Formats: sequence, structure tokens, C-alpha cells
Amino acid sequence: MQSLNVKIPAAEKNCPIIIDNNDIPALYGEVVDITGKNNCLAVISEKVFKLYGNFLNLPKERIFILKDGEKEKNLKTCQKILERALKLNLTRKDYIIAAGGGVCGDIAGFAASVYMRGIHLIQIPTTLLACVDSSVGGKTGVDTKWGKNLIGSFYQPDCVLINTNFLKTLDDRQFKTGLGEVVKYAFIEKSCGCSEDFGLINYLSLNSGKILSRSSKTLEELIKICISLKISVVEKDEKEGNLRKILNFGHTCAHAIEKLTNYRKYTHGEAVVKGIEFAFDFAYKRGDILESYKFVAEDLIKKYNFKKIPDFDIKKVLPAMKLDKKAESGGIVFILPSDCASVKEYKMVDNEILKYFC
Repeated sequence: MQSLNVKIPAAEKNCPIIIDNNDIPALYGEVVDITGKNNCLAVISEKVFKLYGNFLNLPKERIFILKDGEKEKNLKTCQKILERALKLNLTRKDYIIAAGGGVCGDIAGFAASVYMRGIHLIQIPTTLLACVDSSVGGKTGVDTKWGKNLIGSFYQPDCVLINTNFLKTLDDRQFKTGLGEVVKYAFIEKSCGCSEDFGLINYLSLNSGKILSRSSKTLEELIKICISLKISVVEKDEKEGNLRKILNFGHTCAHAIEKLTNYRKYTHGEAVVKGIEFAFDFAYKRGDILESYKFVAEDLIKKYNFKKIPDFDIKKVLPAMKLDKKAESGGIVFILPSDCASVKEYKMVDNEILKYFC
């Protein structure tokens, strides 16, 4: 077992993060240790429920089974979760538990943040993507027809319980979508301000075989590294006023691709990898990085054999980028590589972008 902790002074909250590989039914005891005699509502993804059943040992009425897919992350579904909580007479001392991937964690977290202006929250991420990214840091939200995560809140969970045994039943595509976010951390490591040097680019390159074969020990270490980097950023900038923007590396383009394909054709991680490739290409064309570093990035991405996404017409991508929640009046915000494992923020208007791609 490994234990980390997110300390948010402004929110007066500490969030312990536990990483282990105990038998999944043992999570019931871990949850009870946290909730005590208080009531709870568990929002569990449909796939997780089918694979693992009622591992939290809760009455049927205290389980909300969330259908799978990004399309379920909307206000209508959130309302159903809130109505179930009201029907159960949950109080502010009670808990909402999110057990699933990023969609489940995002929507259940958002519901917890608005229910009675805030109810206790436990995150149990069951995908690699959720383990290394969405379950940690307090971002919650839902999608709209105008874009992804445009309605949301910053709301720290009381605890994150990560069990790597869930990752054994992920299909290859979903496992690799998590690796897309992992690769992101490698390219921003030095900008995270973490006191420890993990050398994540080299770690990913040297251990690609163990990672792809899902070695439990290697995955635990990989998750710990990614979370440590995210904690370093979130503790300094919880609400994305400045430093936290670097966590969006690859995401400006990724979110645009997801929107243009109606969130159905590519997974989030696949889109992020394409966004990272776009960012490296952009930075190289601008003269921000050397060709040798661009080659290192391309070589690392090739090791993991991510699904290839074709290039999109930049004139179609730009309007979608402007709908991203990170966009600012008069320009689009990009996080671009500046040196090995380092990135910088840039704000650019259309003409500044088009001259490099047209």
C-alpha cells in the first residue's frame, strides 16, 4: 500500500490517496472506516457493476448505476443522481461515492459539490485514466452541446481509494487511453514544481514492456509518480489561476477533436495523444524546441502504439478550440513544450496560429 496526501489550505481540506492491490471486496471495509454510521449513495458505472457486482455491500436503493459513455455526463443525469440523494434524505454529513472511470467521477463529484452546497465525497477510480488524473485534484463537471466540462466546480474529495486490481479487466483501448494522460505528465514534469525528480520520460521508455503487460508493481509506481506530479501542481494552484493550466497540455486540441467527432469516435486519451503531437509540431514550427526533442517525444509515443488520429483541417479545429473552457477573450490558450519535460503557456489569435499550418 502507498499513501499520498493532497493539502489544500484555502479549502481547509486534506485528501488522502491510498494506492493498493488488495482484493476488491476489501474496499467495503475501507469505505466503512471512512463513512462510519453515516448514510451514502454510491454512483457506480454500469460496466464496473457488471464485472464486480455489489462490492460495496449496499442496499439496492443506495446504488445508482450510471450507464457508460461520455454522453451520460450531462445535467439530466446529474439531476437524477441528486433526486436519488434527496429521496434517501441524505444530509451534509453523509457521502456520495463515485466508483468508475472519469465520467462517473466527474458527474458524481459535481453532484456532491452542489447537493446541499456540498456533501462528503469518496472517489474510487476504476480506470487508469481516472487513477492518474480525474479522481485527484477536485475538478468535477458535466458536458453540454457547446463543449466538454463547461459546467462544473472545484470540489475536493474526502478520500481517493485506488485499487490496481480494477485495471486487470480494462480492455486494451481503455488501458491505453489512460496511458495518454500518463505520457502527458512525462512532458510537463519539470514544470510541475515537484521536489522529487522522477525522470518520467526515461521511466516510460525503459519500462514500456512492463507497463503494457500491466505489471502490478510497475503500475503502482507509475500511478504514484503521476499523482505526485499532479499534487505538486494542485497544492500550488487549486483553481487553475496559473500553474494548473499546464495540466491541460495536449487538451486544447484534444477537446476540439472530441467535439468535432461528437465524443464517439476517439477516446479522451487518444485525443490527448493527438493533442500532444499537435503541440510538439506547433512548438517545433515556432522554433520553441529542437528537432531532437521532438524526435524523443515521437519515439516515446510510438512505444505505446496509440491509435492514430488523422490530421484535422486547422480551420475547422479553431472554432472548436475557442469553445474550450480555457479559451480567453480574443485568443486561444495553448500549453506548448519549451524544453525537455517543460512547457509554457501562450495566448494566440487565429492569424498567429494559421500562419504555421496553412
